[in-house]
Amino acid sequence: MKGHCVVTGANRGIGLSFVRQLLERGEHVIASCRQPGKAVALNTLTGEFPGRLHVLPLDVANEKSRAELVRELPLVLGKDGRIDLLINNAGVLHSGERFGHVDAAILEDSFRINAIGPFMLGQALAPLLADGARIANLGSVMGSIARCSEFRSPSYCSSKAAQNMLTVELAHALRARGIVVLALHPGWVQTEMGGDSATVAIDDSARGLLQVIDTSTIEDSGHFLDWLGKPLPW
Repeated sequence: MKGHCVVTGANRGIGLSFVRQLLERGEHVIASCRQPGKAVALNTLTGEFPGRLHVLPLDVANEKSRAELVRELPLVLGKDGRIDLLINNAGVLHSGERFGHVDAAILEDSFRINAIGPFMLGQALAPLLADGARIANLGSVMGSIARCSEFRSPSYCSSKAAQNMLTVELAHALRARGIVVLALHPGWVQTEMGGDSATVAIDDSARGLLQVIDTSTIEDSGHFLDWLGKPLPW
């Protein structure tokens, strides 16, 4: 029997590709996004994979929205169902930031969505995780302090660096249960966020990331890896 997977930010880009590829290999998927009614491509998949895809609303930055998802999940999972994989994919990049004009509200929004949201969701879903489950936090090499060589997108970079630290903290908190928690860089992907010059196809990135997740062990927990499994500097 295949497992249950939760994917956030599932309405487009890498999130949508994760959902499709997980369904194609036989998993049961709970896909979340802020406005399920407008997620046309995602809702189309429910007809292609009857009974194995549930689409639920989630604003990862909103405490009430996270709590509502936690309340609804047991109804989807069934009496003894557990989550085998949580992919925290939802994120935001505020473009056009210039030094001298960086807005505190933009910084706060980035931290709520990119760092605080994934950690709080992982903490809230911990009782529903199977022992030996996987949590994949989709980060970015832009969150690497060691790789920072210019002033660029400070709200995104700093919030992804914070996400990395919270990934490590979550890994320590769940290690005793054999739960692997990873910080993963998807590459420069051809998404709306990645832009026209990006070099990695969406499906290739999702496929590579799933391979990294599937082959990870408890010794990998708390590590920062790219979509090919290569370690990245903090």
